Amino acid sequence: MKIKKGDQVKIISGKDRGKSGRVLAVSSDENRIVVDGLNLYKKRVRPKQSGKKGETVLVPRPLSLSNAMFVCASCKKPTRIGHRSESDRKVRYCKKCGVNA
Repeated sequence: MKIKKGDQVKIISGKDRGKSGRVLAVSSDENRIVVDGLNLYKKRVRPKQSGKKGETVLVPRPLSLSNAMFVCASCKKPTRIGHRSESDRKVRYCKKCGVNA
């Protein structure tokens, strides 16, 4: 999986198309990611104690990895990521500008 936790991504399809955010969690076995502040859904929370009211909370849900694109930190454009080996290490790089990601 080429996108990792902490990466900046831009959503390319779905209800949040065009928005960008930071990746909070990655599920490699399901090919899904959770992005901060995007793909939010309402979850109803029951009252925990008597006398308190229940509330509605916005919760980020995972979205498919194919709906997100990595945003390069140096060229600030959505791009694909490649892998190359430099001094016996595997590094990710931006395919548009060639800088290590």
